[in-house]
Amino acid sequence: MDATDLKIVRFLQAHPEISMSDLAEKVGLSQTPCWRRVKKLEGDGVISGRAVILDPKSFGIVVDVVAHLRVARQEEETLEALEAAVQTHPEIVECFSMSGESDYMLRVMSSSIEDYEKFLKKTLVHLPGVTGVNSSFVLKRVKLTTDLPL
Repeated sequence: MDATDLKIVRFLQAHPEISMSDLAEKVGLSQTPCWRRVKKLEGDGVISGRAVILDPKSFGIVVDVVAHLRVARQEEETLEALEAAVQTHPEIVECFSMSGESDYMLRVMSSSIEDYEKFLKKTLVHLPGVTGVNSSFVLKRVKLTTDLPL
């Protein structure tokens, strides 16, 4: 990745909706070479996608929970089954395999505490290998960014 590629990804990160002609102008290229560079960055996996960030409150999603999961045994089959199961639940918006006291950390979004409680009882505690769940409710989002520190 050269300096021009870095300019491209920095600009796309800040302005993902920018047109290719405007991006080319901002980074000092003509449109076709800029497009080729963006396609190469996408092909190489440097740019893995673009997203629209929605306000959860606009959709009645007002409860944000961080759930720490513990699993019985660190067996490959169990961990893969749990990770596959997590993918099937849209309420789980993030999942991290962790070191330390918990094995996984999930971010779960819900429309109410009662709905989260149902999800916890009917889903989270029944995920493959789960032996315990410790839930913390987010009081206030202080910072949310998808931008990498480039």
